[in-house]
Amino acid sequence: MKKTILHICLLLAVVAVRAADYSAYYTQLPTSVKPVEPVVIPTTTISLTETGGVGDGVTLCTDAFAKAIDQLAAKGGGRLVVPQGVWLTGPIELKSNTELHLDRNAIVYFSPDKRLYLDKKGKASRGLPCISANRCTNIAITGQGIIDGNGQQWRPVKRSKMSDVEWKAYLDMGGQVNEKGDLWYPWQMKSGYPDVANSPQRQEALRNDLVRLTDCKNVLVEGVTLQNSPRFHLHPCYCENVIIDGVTVRAPWNVQNADGIDLSDCHRVLVVNATVNVGDDGICLKSGKPRKNSISGCEDILVHQCTVYHAHGGFVLGSETVAGMRNIVARQCRFAGTDVGLRFKSGAGRGGKTERLYVSDIVMSDIKDEAVIFQCDYVNRPAGNEKAQAQQTLQFLPDFQDIHISNVVCRGCHTAIKASGIEDQKCVHDIELTNCTIVYDKTGQQIDSQTAQLKLNNVRLVKNECKE
Repeated sequence: MKKTILHICLLLAVVAVRAADYSAYYTQLPTSVKPVEPVVIPTTTISLTETGGVGDGVTLCTDAFAKAIDQLAAKGGGRLVVPQGVWLTGPIELKSNTELHLDRNAIVYFSPDKRLYLDKKGKASRGLPCISANRCTNIAITGQGIIDGNGQQWRPVKRSKMSDVEWKAYLDMGGQVNEKGDLWYPWQMKSGYPDVANSPQRQEALRNDLVRLTDCKNVLVEGVTLQNSPRFHLHPCYCENVIIDGVTVRAPWNVQNADGIDLSDCHRVLVVNATVNVGDDGICLKSGKPRKNSISGCEDILVHQCTVYHAHGGFVLGSETVAGMRNIVARQCRFAGTDVGLRFKSGAGRGGKTERLYVSDIVMSDIKDEAVIFQCDYVNRPAGNEKAQAQQTLQFLPDFQDIHISNVVCRGCHTAIKASGIEDQKCVHDIELTNCTIVYDKTGQQIDSQTAQLKLNNVRLVKNECKE
């Protein structure tokens, strides 16, 4: 009996459960959303310094991260502590039951050496993510430190988005400007690190995500600052039971594809208390074509009390919605300075069905373009390929429907509500806006009644006469 009690005590000592109670966020929801569950991580702890890491910003710590994670995995998992310092590293791959914890004054800084991110097996179409996990259970990234993707070593930038001072700063790094003089590529940089493709365009196509988690279950990302990603910042794909709490995501406003938080085909997700200020979409839900042995569609997702400053969209669906969006609630969020507030975008070949989607209690100010937009002709145009055309297909058409938007207040936007579908197709329908007030500068409604059906209930659209 004594041995049994001792065994139980030891077991309890080995396991640390995140004590935060998230159940309160799931009260009084307008539709049923399956709640998240706590993430369980063993309490075994190791410091990065124990495996040879040096936080001097010079010593490459890739091997130290790998050794520490392997040691934790051999013990059943635990917490890898990154203490104060600047920790230069290549890609970091997490394993099941592992937590990467950054102390407040810790900066994990990813190396400008692009060779470190090439897939040695030659299977990946992009560079390896800075931080990744694949088919893992119980993983966490926590703390108050900073994770910096050193994205200027990867991203092209447009001259039209740069001041003279910013443009000169990029030119001083080396790189190559295209023939038109309107696009800079990080090619043949003065840092001296070699390029990893045979052209600037092909190297640009290798750009990697800062944090990409694929086919994982039970994920916690809490407290950290994610910044300056080569591509998307936080990108869970085909994941289940994901908690994103109190993170800060930031990047220059004028950089390419620097999405903040992208959820691709994820189930049971809570995004709460996030602050996003980036160069592309802020908080975005995507759904591609179903994959074998993976979950599909976005389902049971709650976005609550988040702030988005600059972004192409504050809360965004698409452009990929193929496998559908179901049981989604976004509420009590604020957008200040985004290009678009609520952005629903898709196109032929990219679209799918939305079901039971509720957006409420959103406040916005200084929105550059539309407060609310439904767009069905979206085309992805990579830098340097602005002439890309929409697909000519009737497969995978957008089906924006069963969407309920209420209690939205916006002060300042170019257009209040814009919506258009696809001719002779039912792509935007059964959508309600209720109890909303939008102060616009130029256009109140720009709704194509032939292709988009929106029902407005107690919606006030007020012209800002001061902008005339």
